[in-house]
Amino acid sequence: MAYVYLLVAIVAEVIGTSALKASEGFSRLIPSTLVVLGYGIAFYCLSQVLKSIPVGVSYAIWSGLGIVLISVVGAVFFKQALDLPAILGMALIIAGVAVINLFSTSVRP
Repeated sequence: MAYVYLLVAIVAEVIGTSALKASEGFSRLIPSTLVVLGYGIAFYCLSQVLKSIPVGVSYAIWSGLGIVLISVVGAVFFKQALDLPAILGMALIIAGVAVINLFSTSVRP
């Protein structure tokens, strides 16, 4: 169940961050509301994850995958270009998350 909460936390954080860009400095009501809801859900779910997965590992997975997903959202929806170093860096983030999940005994809920 911890990984379900973690996945929801990641998706909610990406929605909140995407809405933050769209809120134009909290001057638009609907995106601003989505920011508050997205981050509220993300932090609640992350707090549930921390009951069974260590904070360092949880945060590494949450922030790492969040970085990659929000970069994809930025490229697709906001037309923000990703250069080769950015793509390579994100590949390293994904590799790091995979190493943690495949080989670390710290992530067993």
